[in-house]
Amino acid sequence: MPRFAAILIALAFSVLVPAALADGPPLALTQGGYGVRSHDGRSRYVAVSTGDGGTAIERIRLGAGSVQGWTALPGNWGIPTISFGPTGGEGLSPDGTKLVVGSYGVPTRFAVIRTRDMRVVERVTVDGNFSYDALSPDTSKLYLIQQVDQTDLNRYVVRAYDLQRRELLPGRIADKTQKGWVMEGQPVTRTTSSNGRWVYTLYSNPGGYPFVHALDTVRGVAHCTGVPTTSNQNALYQVRLVLAKGGRTLDLDGRGGRPWFALDTARWQMMRARPRGGFPWMWGLGAAGGALAILLALAFTAGISHRPALASGM
Repeated sequence: MPRFAAILIALAFSVLVPAALADGPPLALTQGGYGVRSHDGRSRYVAVSTGDGGTAIERIRLGAGSVQGWTALPGNWGIPTISFGPTGGEGLSPDGTKLVVGSYGVPTRFAVIRTRDMRVVERVTVDGNFSYDALSPDTSKLYLIQQVDQTDLNRYVVRAYDLQRRELLPGRIADKTQKGWVMEGQPVTRTTSSNGRWVYTLYSNPGGYPFVHALDTVRGVAHCTGVPTTSNQNALYQVRLVLAKGGRTLDLDGRGGRPWFALDTARWQMMRARPRGGFPWMWGLGAAGGALAILLALAFTAGISHRPALASGM
């Protein structure tokens, strides 16, 4: 769905922390709504305003709706959010033992909560305008998005914060093959490898090509691969990222789960996707049948004055 419609739906279920819209990087913080679901699917972590200038981070049992635990933080805090929907929340460590919440402002503040007892075990303050991006599997490194252009909120770089040494590491996390390139666009959706090491995020990029940002949270390196499409990028909000073939392929599925593009995660090459399942000759037969149908349709409409339009999309 278009981004405007997605935001309207999100607002019906949650409250965006105002600072996230006023001067923050592309990733938002949410209070209420879906929050972030635990890996076992039994509960959700939700940020709720206490009404007195503070925020409660609650663990809510799914189904029963009961609050299993909570912690209170002074100020306006929220769950990091990459996309709006039942699985849109971020901030939970790959093993489910830690939850990162954020509060925008300069300096930027983060809190690391131990999910077992909902106790704050680490507080992070970073001088500058940052937002949450990812957490390494061993929870030793926090990856952040830093705003680099106050006049253009779509331009930013990825940085790493060492939680053990309690310091922001120098340099940026970037694709070494594209020196000088600055990320530009809006995050649409993401998926993570089963071990939590790789985080794949699809970005829209109005005026340019959308791209997939692949972040290795163990080695601290990234790969950016463009999606060769000139279609209306509002359609990207219907895309779902699916890791296939043991993580060797990242599929970009379009409307109705239809394969659209596939990223080879070994060579970082984007290619047109083929339907999953069946033999390759079935795909070829389907393509040949489609071509024959087009030829027949053109022959049938040859006498009509208007010319057939060519459409592109997923």
